[in-house]
Amino acid sequence: MIRAALLLLAVLAAAAGAGGGGGAAALDFSGDGGGEEGVRTAAVEVDPSWRFPSRSIRDAYVALQTWKRYAIFSDPRDLTANWVGPEVCNYTGVYCAPLPSDPGVLAVAGLDLNHGDIAGYLPPELGLLADLALLHLNSNRLCGVLPRTLRHLRILHELDLSNNRFVGKFPEVVLDMPALRFLDLRFNEFEGSVPSALFDRPLDAIFLNHNRFRFRIPDNIGNSPVSALVLAHNSFGGCLPASVANMSGTLNELLLINNGLNSCLPPEIGRLRELTVLDVSFNQIAGPLPQEVAGLRKLEQLDVAHNLLSGPIPQAVCALPRLKNFTFAYNFFTAEPPACARVVPRDSDRDNCLPNRSAQRTPQQCAAFYSRPPANCAAFQCKPFVPASPPPPSPTPPSPPPPSPPPPSPPPPSPSPPPPSPPPPSPPPPSPPPPSPPPPPKPVHHPPPPPKPVHHPPPPPPAPQPHPSCPPPPPCACPPPPPYYPGPLPPVSQASYGSPPPPPYNPDPLPPVTWAEYGSPPPPLRQ
Repeated sequence: MIRAALLLLAVLAAAAGAGGGGGAAALDFSGDGGGEEGVRTAAVEVDPSWRFPSRSIRDAYVALQTWKRYAIFSDPRDLTANWVGPEVCNYTGVYCAPLPSDPGVLAVAGLDLNHGDIAGYLPPELGLLADLALLHLNSNRLCGVLPRTLRHLRILHELDLSNNRFVGKFPEVVLDMPALRFLDLRFNEFEGSVPSALFDRPLDAIFLNHNRFRFRIPDNIGNSPVSALVLAHNSFGGCLPASVANMSGTLNELLLINNGLNSCLPPEIGRLRELTVLDVSFNQIAGPLPQEVAGLRKLEQLDVAHNLLSGPIPQAVCALPRLKNFTFAYNFFTAEPPACARVVPRDSDRDNCLPNRSAQRTPQQCAAFYSRPPANCAAFQCKPFVPASPPPPSPTPPSPPPPSPPPPSPPPPSPSPPPPSPPPPSPPPPSPPPPSPPPPPKPVHHPPPPPKPVHHPPPPPPAPQPHPSCPPPPPCACPPPPPYYPGPLPPVSQASYGSPPPPPYNPDPLPPVTWAEYGSPPPPLRQ
């Protein structure tokens, strides 16, 4: 009885608040986890005298005011100082646009607070921003976990939460965002495994580097249509699946730095015809550098440094037409073709077993390495390559019924019997009808083209259901803000990466692993 009364109250409140009205918004948080389920009233009251251009803008007001008042603990740059009153589209970092499905309705389409140094967490009320297409919050001090209510962001295209302090397991709520194409979670404290379903999503870019993920790269990685895949500085181990070759039509950049890979490079990697950057440095990759790498005709940056690669470097690799930088220091290569001179920077071939070269391993180190049996790539038991299955054929339209036969030609007129006696002269009989033209050739019936789809305008996005009521998470004990980082914003499209500079000289045989930076802001300094 009480639950029914609450539901009725929520419906009445929603009806009264559409397009304006006052009072608090009712939020349906059922099924979003983390606290009480059901309907609760938002903590933010809306002035009844205010009128909003749309229900979407009113919901955005409730979401942003809740965030500012209850979940932002520090805003040293005062980015939210003008988040006052009903003019939501004038708030700093808020961008409004007409809905694609209904150009007459204004909605909050983007929220960009990059490099804000804001401390706090993401409250569940942000799920009210149901028409959001861009959410950029990189380089802040946001902590905690991502609320499940973000699953209501059904048209979100870009999600950038990099360089923050988010924790917990991989935020599987991102798998419930059907329009998501750009996912950037780098430089956080996420941990555990990454669900294999991520690589079945139609994403264009995945950045997961510099977290605490521990998992084996799943075999369905080849299902991903991404152009940029950056998994560096996590702990994987095992194999780089040969199915990566199924990404040949889209993958431009593959960065697997310091991931603990301990197998051979699969020869199928040479099928990645669109690849421009390949960096597998700081792993334990063994065996030879596959000759098939010479198939990467668009490759510009190749870094295999700090591994256990051995044998000669294939000449065709150094002869790749677009290769600009090839780094292979700290391996056990025994021969470097002359063609490599144009693409190997100074000291990028150091600490190998190259004869008549300076800064190489000692003969004793090389002899000790080659006294062991060569790497047996089959012993790593990596799964063999399986080509991607072609998409199922589209259903053929039903065959049309056979054409009906043409009507038969009329029979010729039967001759009249001769008269018994010559009758008196009579007018000549009417001339017989002209012969019927021959029947037209049977038309060749092609199956009719499939009917053109009837495009109905998509329904307007549902008014976000009032959101699940959870008690706000406990305040995060965030340290004081780090110094401002004036670096460039993380990319929102295909990122361009260059190989890291060669490591500084170190007399030790194997210098400690250092992180290679690829245009990402560094993690915040811990105080």
